Amino acid sequence: MTRRHAVIVDDERLARREMRTLLEEAHAAAVRVVGEAATVADAARLVEATDADLVFLDISLGHESGFDLLPRLGADVEVVFVTAHDAHAIRAFQVNALDYLLKPVDPARLAATIDRLSRDRTGSAVEPARPLTSDDRLFLRLDGARAFVRVGDIVLLQAAGDESLVRLVHRPAAMRTSRALGAWEERLPERSFVRVHRSSIVNLEHVLRVEEWSHASYHVYLRGIAEPVVMSRRYGARIRSRLG
Repeated sequence: MTRRHAVIVDDERLARREMRTLLEEAHAAAVRVVGEAATVADAARLVEATDADLVFLDISLGHESGFDLLPRLGADVEVVFVTAHDAHAIRAFQVNALDYLLKPVDPARLAATIDRLSRDRTGSAVEPARPLTSDDRLFLRLDGARAFVRVGDIVLLQAAGDESLVRLVHRPAAMRTSRALGAWEERLPERSFVRVHRSSIVNLEHVLRVEEWSHASYHVYLRGIAEPVVMSRRYGARIRSRLG
């Protein structure tokens, strides 16, 4: 197993010390703590200087927000959020591939996080995540940058090899993410999202119309996207029944 290089970001020195102790005493084989920071600027510099690939990030950093660090991290840096009381943030993070820890950090919960991160990296199976709802917000890497995305704002998903292209209602240009189309289909709300082709999933909330194109396929027109999506006839009955 590859050892992760971690930076702890918290504005409270005692909290940083407690997290370091938990990691070094129980998870030294999996995680090496390479530094600590109390501010967004210091954290960004430290991650770059140490080439860290894991950050334990407190949400509240005095007058700053841990969210402000995210755009300054490389796409290969994993983030585990830490929060003392923000239930809304916990709800958001539960639906993502990333993880969260609630203060005070429970050693068993931390162990589960380290195990999950280790299994994700090695490609081993992980526990299936719960289904999403349209109001859930995902924390995604899109074209190498991080962004929060409301599930209901996803208009179209298209396969791109082992990855996928995401098109949003407010940003219709295709953006690449590492999540495969099959992984999306397993978690997206079935009442809103439907596969119309082996390489495309559409959000029914953003379908404008469906037109017959040939004896073998249809064109699906989506809000904000000029070009139609091809729907094969074998998927046609499914989407027609949902649209009435």
